[in-house]
Amino acid sequence: MPDLQGQGKLEQEAPIQIQRIVAFDFGTQKTGAAFGQSMTGTGTPLSLIPMKDGIPDWVLLDKVLAEWQPDICLVGLPLNMDDSESELCLRARKFARRVKHRLNKPVWMVDERLTTREAREDVRRVSNQRKGKAPAADSMAAVLLIESWFREPVGVLP
Repeated sequence: MPDLQGQGKLEQEAPIQIQRIVAFDFGTQKTGAAFGQSMTGTGTPLSLIPMKDGIPDWVLLDKVLAEWQPDICLVGLPLNMDDSESELCLRARKFARRVKHRLNKPVWMVDERLTTREAREDVRRVSNQRKGKAPAADSMAAVLLIESWFREPVGVLP
């Protein structure tokens, strides 16, 4: 590496690529959504996506994707505690494949076991602190998916 001392120049690191993520906690009646970015390693809950028997309001979902411009999406994979897959897993995988097709960017399925329980506890805590309206537990579960991804980016393809 050349010696730049005394030449009035500073070495600079290559720019870090910021990764933007939108995550979904799939449900048949409503789906939680959240946005996160790698710079902070945190997520923020978004409004719920209404579902009709597991089918989203695609116009609304497309607006969410257009607004937040994610580099990747995460979809919670609701595995049973014994690692087996239920009917809900199959539906979540189908939802993830459709999101991937619409977004044309990577979509990863992330183990979501116990995130809803943890999210409900977080919502309860936030509600008590704020003495007002707290975010939906499903969207807080999507936040937990993002934050776990930033700690350890492990998932499966839909």
